[in-house]
Amino acid sequence: MSDGAIFYACRDGHYVLKFVGEVRLTLCSTIDLHLEKVLSSEKINDTLIDLTETTTIDSTSLGLIAKLAIKTAARGMPAPTLVSTNPDITRILYSMGFDRVFLLLDTMPTSESDLAQVPFVQESEDKVRLRIIDAHRILIDLNETNRSAFKDLVATLENCN
Repeated sequence: MSDGAIFYACRDGHYVLKFVGEVRLTLCSTIDLHLEKVLSSEKINDTLIDLTETTTIDSTSLGLIAKLAIKTAARGMPAPTLVSTNPDITRILYSMGFDRVFLLLDTMPTSESDLAQVPFVQESEDKVRLRIIDAHRILIDLNETNRSAFKDLVATLENCN
């Protein structure tokens, strides 16, 4: 299993988040805390998420990405752009309702430069579990298929104390 990494750049109010490799729940604290920090900044005007080098991505990570779209919409920002060139990932994005909260593209509209890696965050098992639950609750709210797919997982995780 290759480790995943997350990179970001912010310039003139344009925020880019790039996921590379296998993006799994081990990165959920890293993703969530970074997004909280970014979303607390009034300097962000629009966002782009680049999945062009993502080989796999799990539902927890997808839930956290969906959270970004929901939070930016609440701030009155335009829908984030999400770029996926992997047909398997793109199919998952559509099936989970991401086209409702993102502008989905299959090619990268800009060149990459000046990306800095988001530092890895290690948290307690309880905090990670809460982030996983939160991410899946967001997915559940996107459509009925997700509700059916993840309701048992959320119930199980909520009962693990």
